[in-house]
Amino acid sequence: MVNAPSPGQRVGWGVKLLGWTCVLFGLLLFSGGAWLIALGGSWYYGLAGLGLFASGVLLNRGRMTGLWLYLIVWGGTMAWAWWESGSDWWAQVPRMLSPTIILLLMLTCIPALSRAERARG
Repeated sequence: MVNAPSPGQRVGWGVKLLGWTCVLFGLLLFSGGAWLIALGGSWYYGLAGLGLFASGVLLNRGRMTGLWLYLIVWGGTMAWAWWESGSDWWAQVPRMLSPTIILLLMLTCIPALSRAERARG
């Protein structure tokens, strides 16, 4: 198995790659969101960036809570997208496509995260 954890490693390289990607994008989203908040704009990007960053950190530690936290971020993104654009499906696509792709990738990490949780006891 390519993504099987070795004895000194909690999760495989696929989970780590996704975790670090979330950390990077979370930092970028948070920094832009903080600037937007300072200008009096929406808090969504700052909060979503913070959640994505924390989710990535937890994934890198082999914690299933990283997935659960991302589900909360994804749900918040759904609510924000609906509030922003209503039921206009084409307006939803750019707001939800990337977060949904990340969600699908997160779901593929469940077996590795479950193994890491069981190994930790």
